Amino acid sequence: MSSPGPKHRVFASLAQIAQALGHPHRLELLEQLGQGERSVEDLAARTSLSLANASRHLQLLRRAALVEGRRDGKRVYYRLTGEEAVVGLLSALARVGERNSAEIARVMATYFRARDELEPVTRDELRERLRSGTATILDVRPEDEFAHVHLPGALNIPLAQLERRLAELPSHEEIVAYCRGPWCVLSFEAVALLRRHGYRVRRLEDGFPEWKTAGLPIGASPAG
Repeated sequence: MSSPGPKHRVFASLAQIAQALGHPHRLELLEQLGQGERSVEDLAARTSLSLANASRHLQLLRRAALVEGRRDGKRVYYRLTGEEAVVGLLSALARVGERNSAEIARVMATYFRARDELEPVTRDELRERLRSGTATILDVRPEDEFAHVHLPGALNIPLAQLERRLAELPSHEEIVAYCRGPWCVLSFEAVALLRRHGYRVRRLEDGFPEWKTAGLPIGASPAG
């Protein structure tokens, strides 16, 4: 029996990557790692998984070379392997899903579009607004994610604090909200809340990871 040819070996490796992507928890872990390096404990808490379950899913992602880990004392930290390629892979998967999945179409109609039917702001549009100073950029991710790294000039008000901190937002210019990615519910909820209060607001077309991997300017705290 002849050994597998080069094309078969490539397809077998691609199948391993596809298999690693084939679980919602692993996709959610990758979304979280798109915000930056995280410990296993932190990832487990953010995704509502047990520590053992999070570790098992991360090992499968590591085996497929989608993530890599490092040990620091008793803790293990993970980050995306080849961040730009992995973020691009998830974006491509999202585009295929939106086009081909009836279930995703239903969720888009009943949840996402019900909260925001306006066209989002593209990255190019937002870059122009950054140059001209004609929009307030609102980051609605948790404070620790913002502190690590964020869009330049962004104001951080986590979604849970937004309603009680409305006075910090200008009423005279449009607000552009962003969070973790194109399907992150935080920005959709923020847009719906702000529009109820009379603010002019739109979403960024995707999120922080896509902005970063496109090579666009980013801001970070002095400690970040």
